[in-house]
Amino acid sequence: MTMKTHGNYIGGQWTEGQDAAPNVNPSDTRDVVGLYARASRADAVAAIAAAHAAQPAWAALSPQQRADALDQAGSEIQARRAELAELLAREEGKALPDALGEVVRAAQIFKFFAGEALRVGGELLPFTRQGMSVEITREPVGVVSIITPWNFPIAIPAWKIAPALA
Repeated sequence: MTMKTHGNYIGGQWTEGQDAAPNVNPSDTRDVVGLYARASRADAVAAIAAAHAAQPAWAALSPQQRADALDQAGSEIQARRAELAELLAREEGKALPDALGEVVRAAQIFKFFAGEALRVGGELLPFTRQGMSVEITREPVGVVSIITPWNFPIAIPAWKIAPALA
């Protein structure tokens, strides 16, 4: 039986990659979850270029549009929680209730940062010198990349991606 290779999503389309690696369930090594494309240096360069090309359009969105997109992402994760939890349990060898908790948490993170996208003000704090204050504002820095550990494969990326997009 030939197994479908899952590609990398770069610039709005799926790419195959030069080779692929099996993802094996660590709690049942007979269960191959899937075959996944390995990204090459060229794939990474293409992904970064695609992110840079997309960034101006994202930056031009209103806070409400960014909030809506993040809220929709959270809703999609929540709607697919059973499917995602089963896949996560197979990939990680986690107990299904733990996997489900992680998936639900990822959905909550996206929804939380949907609200944060609407809070565009800064902070005004007292300073140590009399008559002075410190103003804190948040400004986008552009394209970011994340490398996360394997142990919480949906929650940790959500902790990083959602605030970056907000």
